[in-house]
Parts: sequence; structure tokens; C-alpha cells
Amino acid sequence: MTTNAHAGHHTHAGHADTAHAAHQNNHADNGIDTAAHAAHQGHGKHAAADHGDAHAGHAAGAPGGLLVTQDGYTLDLDTTIAAPGAIDFRFRILGPDGAAVTEFDPIHDRELHLIVARRELTGFWHVHPVREADGTWVIRLDLPEAGAYRVFTDIAPRALGRTITLGADLAIAGHYAPQPVPAVGRTATVDGYEVTVDGELRAEGDLLTLTVRKDGAPVTDLQPYLAAFGHLVILRAGDLAYVHVHPNGEPGDGVTPAGPEITFHTAVPGPGTYRLFLDFRHGEVVRTAAFTLTAGIAAPRHAEHAGHAHHH
Repeated sequence: MTTNAHAGHHTHAGHADTAHAAHQNNHADNGIDTAAHAAHQGHGKHAAADHGDAHAGHAAGAPGGLLVTQDGYTLDLDTTIAAPGAIDFRFRILGPDGAAVTEFDPIHDRELHLIVARRELTGFWHVHPVREADGTWVIRLDLPEAGAYRVFTDIAPRALGRTITLGADLAIAGHYAPQPVPAVGRTATVDGYEVTVDGELRAEGDLLTLTVRKDGAPVTDLQPYLAAFGHLVILRAGDLAYVHVHPNGEPGDGVTPAGPEITFHTAVPGPGTYRLFLDFRHGEVVRTAAFTLTAGIAAPRHAEHAGHAHHH
């Protein structure tokens, strides 16, 4: 299993982009699409191990990522306090019997997706640890600044038969200077790429279209990354409610273009301010574009009528 690290995805105004050197050597194995999942909204139509309702925000109950224990499974961090800089981050997924789980169904080419985000949503890392024989997951993380962080694990324990997202807090020690959530904006720039987002975040669900350009020209040769042309993680400011969705269509299906547009069907847990992180691959490098959007209170269904049709 290849380890890869998206270091310091600070793409909003007022925050310098962090170099993505780690991507250049660590994503070579992701050029082939090995997932066979259905093409759209029907995340529920995918295999049980895929990013189903737990990721798309369609499940009843609490949003993903708010619980350290769910359905008998627990995210057990080796440490919850660490020093700034590079650390060997270790954790286990404990099953209902209290033992470390070692059998997982793959989710988009990986047994586990690890997301680390700053509480203020000014930093984001999407990495893939290596699982040791005893069930301990290990990854080299570089978290340079003191502060409060949240750790998320997307997993599909084989015995459970579906995907869940567990979350836990991680503190990086030192002088902590809180920052505001980045301002609302629909354009992000990273490494000469400009990404724009169209559409609205709605609890009832809607389409978001992200368009990738480089030096002003549309990018039409996006490369598959973990069996998709893009991965979108959405986090709500305040509680870090978590949504992870994949695009409509898939590489190699004969109908989905490789850019410049990547379209996602999204449903957020409710009103609030959200930070969106889009991972995309081009020129053998994975980059992350970040945006801040807001979601209002959903209109009552009985108020909908022909004069206010909901367009997709």
C-alpha cells in the first residue's frame, strides 16, 4: 500500500500554498481505475463497502465523523497530544470485541482513508496509512503548527458490511493562535491552477460543479486519483460534521469526461458554514483546492410549487 500525504492545503486568500512535493512520488500507482461502482446519486447503489450513505450525508441520524465510537467500532489513537513537526502517527480501529480490526473492504482503492483537519479548517491532509500485521495503522504526518485538529477515518469493516466515518481530536502542543474560518469564496488557486465551484449546498441535496483551469485554459485531461477524477470532503465549521462524496461517473466509463468539470451530488447535514476540499490529480501530482460556502435552512417541502422549481 502506498503512503501519500497532502501537506498543508492552505489554498484560501491570505494563506500561502504549501508545497506538494510529497505527491510527486507517491501517487504513481493511482493511474488505473480499479473500482467498479455505479455512476451517480446512487451512492446507496454501490457495493456496501463503497462511500455510501455515511459519506454522502444521506444517512439518518448524526452526520459522519462526530463520534469516536459507532456501531461497536472505536478509533483508538496512540496519542492525542503531539509536538509540532513530523510525527509517526499511530492508531487502531477496535471492533466490538475490543480487538484491533484487520479485515476491511476497500473504499476507492484503499482499506482506510485518513483525513486530518485543523479545527479552524485552515489546514487539510488526506493520507493513506499502512496497516501493520497487528492492526496498527502508521503514517508519517507533518503538522507544523500548534492547535486543535480533528482526525477522521473512512472505513468499511468487513464484519459490519458498510462504510462508517469515525472521528477523534488531536492536539498539537505549543503557542496556539486561533484563526477565523477562511472567508466565503467560489474560486481557489493552487500551483497555477484555478478551480471554481458552482451550485449550492443544501440539506435536501443538490449538484456542485467544480471546474479546473490551468493558466486560464480548461483542463481536459485530469488523471484518475483513487478511482475517481476528484474527491470532495466537506466539513462544517463549529462541529466538523463530515461529508465525503465522489463525482458523478467514473474514469473509463465511456461517458465521463476528464475535465474540466467535476460534478458531485452533495447533501449537507443542515445550515452552517462549510469548508470544501477538492483533491484532483493532473501532471502526476495530486493537489487540493479549498473553498468556503454557506448553507441556509431548507425550505419546507409543502412550500415548493411550480414557480419555485428546484433545478439540477
